[in-house]
Amino acid sequence: MTDFGKIYTEYFSDVYKYVLTLCRNEAIAEEVTQETFFKAMRHINQFNGSCRLYVWLCQIAKNTYFSLSNKQRRMAPGLDMDLPDLTADLERDFLDKDEARRLHSLLHNLSDPYKEVFTLRVFGELPFSQIGELFGKTDSWARLIFYRAKKQLQEAMK
Repeated sequence: MTDFGKIYTEYFSDVYKYVLTLCRNEAIAEEVTQETFFKAMRHINQFNGSCRLYVWLCQIAKNTYFSLSNKQRRMAPGLDMDLPDLTADLERDFLDKDEARRLHSLLHNLSDPYKEVFTLRVFGELPFSQIGELFGKTDSWARLIFYRAKKQLQEAMK
């Protein structure tokens, strides 16, 4: 698959959704997704086919997002891109907004890969098989990490 226009058309939406689950900000997700495809186009000859193209693109997107996040933090120490606003859906799920904020804060205090797996599953609504593939692991691994993240959050909420 060397026609990059086809790659862009086929994967843009999926990569954008993945980035949106990381940052929960449409403008940042769009910027990171565009940068991802720019980098992928420049380095398409380095794609060796050892994983699916979608996984390769998501790895580029993840690295691009974290690089941008770190750069923003250095430029504006008060700005934390890793603490996005809660969505209306999440707030509706909780009767008490303070509890929702607390859960949101606890989620972002989880270590990787717990935070990322939980976010991809709950907010990104990705299946465990796809989450496992993104990490180069099995869907059983993704289920276990999600379960542990959920338990950590439940314990911290007590």
